[in-house]
Amino acid sequence: MKAIVHPSKISGHILAPRSKSDMQRACAAALLHKGTTIIHQPGHCNDDLAALDVIKKLGAVVIEQGSSLEIISEGVKPVNDEINCGESGLGIRMFTPIAAMSEKKLSVVGIGSLLKRPMNFFDEIFPKLGIAISSNQGKLPIEIQGSLVPKSIEVDGSLSSQFLTGLLMAFSASEATDVVITVNDLKSKPYIDMTLHVIKAFGMNEPVVDGYRYFSFGSKENKESINPINYTIEGDWSGAAFLFVAGAISGTVVIEGMREDSVQADKKILEAIKASGAVLSFEDGKYMVSPALLKAFEFDATECPDLFPPLVALAAYCDGITKIAGAKRLTHKESDRAITLQDVFGKMGIVVELQDDLMLVHGGTGITAAEVSSHHDHRIAMAAAVAALGASGDVVIHDAEAINKSYPDFYEHIISLGAAVKLQTN
Repeated sequence: MKAIVHPSKISGHILAPRSKSDMQRACAAALLHKGTTIIHQPGHCNDDLAALDVIKKLGAVVIEQGSSLEIISEGVKPVNDEINCGESGLGIRMFTPIAAMSEKKLSVVGIGSLLKRPMNFFDEIFPKLGIAISSNQGKLPIEIQGSLVPKSIEVDGSLSSQFLTGLLMAFSASEATDVVITVNDLKSKPYIDMTLHVIKAFGMNEPVVDGYRYFSFGSKENKESINPINYTIEGDWSGAAFLFVAGAISGTVVIEGMREDSVQADKKILEAIKASGAVLSFEDGKYMVSPALLKAFEFDATECPDLFPPLVALAAYCDGITKIAGAKRLTHKESDRAITLQDVFGKMGIVVELQDDLMLVHGGTGITAAEVSSHHDHRIAMAAAVAALGASGDVVIHDAEAINKSYPDFYEHIISLGAAVKLQTN
C-alpha cells in the first residue's frame, strides 16, 4: 500500500492509541496469573495480536467482551509446539524466557525484520538457567526446552532492556528466592519501570531494585490473591509522539487518553516539544499542542530510541541544527533507523548527518515533495507522513501499511484531524 500525503493544516481532538508496550506486558502477566484477568481498553496492533496468539499457544484462554478481554490461565501450559511472536522485538525477548518455564520442547519463531535481529543473549544465558537451546547462529528460529530454574546471573543490558523484562517476568512467576540478576550497562530504564509496574499490579513476586544494576528476589510476601485482576491499558507515548509533532508543525491538536504520571520512556517527547518552542499545555487530562516559531534543540534519546523518527520530523521544521544523542541504539530496529532516517528525510530535502552516537538534523530548509519508502518500518512511515503535512507538494510513502505493527489507526486519526491522505493499494 502507498499513502499520498498532501500538505495540510490540521486541528481537532484525538484519543491516542493504546500502548503496545503495556498491552504486551499485560498479556504476559495475564498468562502467568493463575486465574482470570480482565484487560480493559486493549490494543489491537499487530504486535498486540501476536502477543495474544502467543499466550493462547502457551495455554491461556482469551475471550473478547466488547471493549475488554477476559483471559483465563492456569500458568504456562503450552498447547502447541511453536510460538510465533510476529515482528515484535519485545514479544520475542519477553515471551521466550516465559515459555521456557515449561518442560515442553518449543520452537520460537517470528517474521520480517525479527529474523535478522540478534538473539545471542539466549544462547549465553539459558544454559545457566537449566534451559536447553539451539538457535540459527544467534538468530531465529530458536528451539528451547526447560524448565527454567532461577539462579543468580549476570547479564548485559546494553543491547536492549527487553531481555531483562522477560527474565524478571519469568523469575517473578517462578517465585524465585535468594537470587539476584546483576545487569551491566542497562539501557532504556523506563521500560524496566513499566515491567516492574505490571509485576506489582498483578501481585507477582516483586524484585528489590538497587540502582538498576541489582534485581534481588527474596521470599514473596503473603499477599491476598486478587481474582479477577482488572487492568486498563494506558495510552501509548511512542505513538502519540507523532500526534504531538503533527500539532507542533501543522495545527492545534488536543490529545486525550495519556497518563501524566506514566513511566513510559517516550513521554520525553514533551521535553522536545517544549525545547523546540512549540506551545504545549495540559488541562483536565488533555494535552494541547500548537505551532510556533520552531528552533533547533538538543535531546538525548539514549533511553528512548523509539523517539528518533518523530524527533527528526520535528527537527526538520526547526531553524538550525538539532542534535540528538543515542543514534547507536538504532541499528537493531525494524530497519537500521539511523541510515533509514537519513535516506528518507534526505529525499524530502532535509540533511541528516551521523557522527558516531550523534544525529544532526539540518532543519528549517523546507520539506520537498518526494517519493519515499517506509523500509517496512512503522515509525518511519509515520514520521514521513507527519513531516509531509508541511511539505511543498505531495509526499508518496510506499509500504505505508507498516504502521499496522504499532498504530493501525494512524492514517484514520490524522485524516480525522484534517490531513489530506489518500491510500492506494499497489
